[in-house]
Amino acid sequence: MRSGPVTETEHSRTLYLVRHGRTALNAAGRLRGHANPPLDDRGECEARAVGAVIARTRPARVYCSPLGRAVRTAQLIGEACGIEAESDERFMDRDYGPWTGELRDEVITRFGSVDAAPGVEPTASVLERARPALDAVLDETITAGPHGPVVIVTHDAVIKPLVRSIDPSRTELTAPTGSWNELVREGGVWTVVLVDQVPPVTRE
Repeated sequence: MRSGPVTETEHSRTLYLVRHGRTALNAAGRLRGHANPPLDDRGECEARAVGAVIARTRPARVYCSPLGRAVRTAQLIGEACGIEAESDERFMDRDYGPWTGELRDEVITRFGSVDAAPGVEPTASVLERARPALDAVLDETITAGPHGPVVIVTHDAVIKPLVRSIDPSRTELTAPTGSWNELVREGGVWTVVLVDQVPPVTRE
């Protein structure tokens, strides 16, 4: 079993879904959504750690959600890879509406699930914008010419439905902060290779 990602071959295209590093709202168990907290000290270390791992694959492009926590994580990955990150609205976090910033457990206690809370963006809506974007960014990279994997830095509420739309058996997926997931497209078919890969963080 390998301990890290490998470079793509000429027969496939590889994409890494990365969750941004931790923020204070993550640490407190609060819903982030369109709120824009910065990475905390732990989050900065997580982003640098995942950047060091991803850099080994020599990615062609790095995309990210436009929210600051994803942008900063993507910037640190891009610095490790020697490429500039590109913001893409399609990978924006789920909108939690009036429950943004509230404790997740309290919302679940009140409504039975986050999905049931009024004003929360449906998971289907997240998939409508993000799922086609996986193929789009891969195709754009192929057309532009650089060979190498594509990296997308986004949020757990985007990563989980994306991965499970490809492989519904991935019920174990948790998408912790600073983690990466490996997807491969071959012959137009996506496969989930690895999930919840968390590099060691040496300091906080």
